[in-house]
Formats: sequence, C-alpha cells, structure tokens
Amino acid sequence: MESLLRCPLCAQPLDRQDTRYLCPRGHSFDRAAAGYVHLLPANKLHSKDPGDDKAMAAARNRFLSGGYYDPLRDALTRLALAYAPDRAQILDAGCGEGYYSAALFQALLQAGKHPRMAGVDLSKHALRRAAKRQGSIEFAVASVYDLPVADQQIDLLVNCAGMGISGAMEFTPDADARRLMEVNVRPGGLYYYVVPGARHLWELKQVLYDTPYPNEEKETPYPGLSYQEIQAVDGTIHLPDTQAILDLFQMTPYFWKTPRQGALRLAGLPQLDTTISFRIHVFRKQDRP
Repeated sequence: MESLLRCPLCAQPLDRQDTRYLCPRGHSFDRAAAGYVHLLPANKLHSKDPGDDKAMAAARNRFLSGGYYDPLRDALTRLALAYAPDRAQILDAGCGEGYYSAALFQALLQAGKHPRMAGVDLSKHALRRAAKRQGSIEFAVASVYDLPVADQQIDLLVNCAGMGISGAMEFTPDADARRLMEVNVRPGGLYYYVVPGARHLWELKQVLYDTPYPNEEKETPYPGLSYQEIQAVDGTIHLPDTQAILDLFQMTPYFWKTPRQGALRLAGLPQLDTTISFRIHVFRKQDRP
C-alpha cells in the first residue's frame, strides 16, 4: 500500500508493508512492533532519545486520557468536519501520543469522508501510544524540519505542539509554519495552528510565579495564507489530585523554566482549579495565480 510518507533518504514514495516501509531504490525502514516507523536519519538525530522521554509521554497520556482537554479536541474535530474535503490527506506535525490525531481521523471516518492521515513526532515513547490508539494512522519518528512527506500533498496540516499541548515543542511558529505551508500543503489546503489564550492555565501560573503574565493574543498573518477564522476554546478544569497537577505541569514549557520554589509550591497542592484557554487559527493556502 502506498504511504503518505516518503523516503527520508531519497524522497521516493514508500510502500507500506506489514513489517516495513520500502522505497523503489531499496531503502528499507522496519516498522516497530508497536506500529510506528523510524524515519529520522542518523545524521539528523541530535540525541539518543529525542523528544519526550518515557516518563513525560506517560504523564501526557494520563492527563489527556483524563478528558481535561476534551473541549479542544472536540473543537478541532468540528473544524475538520466543516473544512476538510473528502479523502483528505492530513498531517499532524508534532502529534505526541495521537490524542488529537485519532479524534480527527475517527470523526472524518464516521462522517464518510475517508481520510488518510500521518502523524510525526520526535518521541518514540509517545508514538508507541499513538500507534496503539489508532492503528489506521501512519505514525513516524521524524522532524518537522525535515518532513518525510511529498511536496504539495497535504490537504490539512495540524499543529497542536506549539505550547506543549500535544507533542514535543520542536515547532517555532512563524518560520516553520511558512515553510511547511509553502512546501508540503497543496494550494487550497488548510492549516490549523493551536495557541494558548491570554489566561491559559492562569491559576497554575499564579502558583508557580510571583508575578505571572498573560499570554499575548494576536493574529499572525502569513504571506500566501488567508485567515478563515480564529476559534476560541475557554473553560475551567478541576485537577483532583497532585498527580494530575504534576502531569499537566510536565506538558507545559513552564516545567523547564520555573524557579524551584514555585515547583515545590505546585507539588504541595492537593487539588487545583485552573482556566484553560486556546485559540485555533484556521488558515487556507491561496491558490497560485
């Protein structure tokens, strides 16, 4: 079966077989027993275990499986049903453990739209969980800086990774979004970019920092892309125990830059109610003149 993915060594189409991916030039990539494939060349591998480690992937999976971010998941599926064409080819860049990928795929499948989908992430630990969650999606260890995807192929590009909402925070919005849209998305294709609202996790930040600051909210126009809409997702979640609080903390960029005293204050909380706030920016790639 022809894959959505391409050979990372020669960019030729890949044939998806039971135990491996094979290109016409003979390059072969074994599928892991868990179901994902490793398509990050050795010369692009900057650490032995890139992306989220095993503990972080487990924390993310526990948190998302608790339903705390279901409002974002549901908003993304509604947008996919509204905008995605029949037989859409979809790429989730920074898919993490496949929580949003699986929801989008299943919603489109149930609507009779027959999607084809791939998800890429740096973390093999996250992808093990992703492939288990939805085996009909192709999941690959790969970098958004060197995607194993054919040019002008994708109908819908999804990125929930910019703030640690989904997978590893490899993505830098302006340059990377422009490059991916120019190279990988076909004219008329869509880009969903999720960013935090001004008061996202405000109460958590009040525990971590003496003087927390709201996130900046702004429109981010890109040459060659037209805004379709910005959808707001706002609410409050109740974290019933310390484990849920720390799982969320590990998913955020604050985990890496919080003073020790703030982290200790958070770890001492028995429960926490906090705001969640997301903005889904929906872009369409303009047709070439």
